[in-house]
Formats: sequence, C-alpha cells, structure tokens
Amino acid sequence: MKDLLIKDLVWKLFSLFLALIIWVTVDKIYIETQAPSVSLAGEPATYEKQVLIISSAADVRDFRVTPEVVTVTVRGPSAVMEVLQASQIRATVDLTDIVGAKDLSRRVEVSAPAGVTLVSVHPATVGVILPPKR
Repeated sequence: MKDLLIKDLVWKLFSLFLALIIWVTVDKIYIETQAPSVSLAGEPATYEKQVLIISSAADVRDFRVTPEVVTVTVRGPSAVMEVLQASQIRATVDLTDIVGAKDLSRRVEVSAPAGVTLVSVHPATVGVILPPKR
C-alpha cells in the first residue's frame, strides 16, 4: 500500500498541480463571460401612444381601432431612459391578414429602442372596426 502512494510521487504532485491550474483558469473564464445583469434601476416611464394600424397596401378600407390610444409603460437603465423620447416608442396593430369579421380584437405590439424593456400595455388588446368592403 505504501508503494501505491509513494511510487511516482513527483508525477502525481505535478498532475495535481496542473489540474488545479486548469480548474482556476476555467473558473476565471466562466466568471468573466457571465452576462452582466442589466440594471433596471431607472424609474418606469409611462406614455400615451396612438395605436398605428398596419394593413396591406391593396386593402384601402378605413380601419379603426377602439380605443385609439393605449398606455405604454417602459423601464430601462437610467442612461437610456434620460435620452428616451416618446417618438421612439410605437404601438401597432397588424391587420394585414384580416378578411372580414365582427367583434374582432387584436393584440397591441409595442416596439422600443434597445435597452428599453416593456413593462405593460393597457389595454393589451384593441377592438377593430371594419368598414364594409366596396
């Protein structure tokens, strides 16, 4: 048993040392590559936005949505929120695939600049009023 522990002791210690170096290096690389958490410390901002309607170019009907205005709440880092302008946030409803229906409602899609996170949209859906096709 003594021979099992002492035989090639230098190589065993060298292997242990190399394993330790590899472990420390990999651990350091892993910690450095972790995505830094985005600080959402900035206060949320609320905007009243007109809902923009997206429809096909061939469909010339005069679509309307109710309500026409939604409340959009966004949040982001303080540096981003300080320069954010209301015109950079858009609330849209996609009506490109509508043929005809009654009591139709669609979800409001909100787009915002990079670094800005959508907190809420109220109301989340709007009713669509379809005029008759001519």
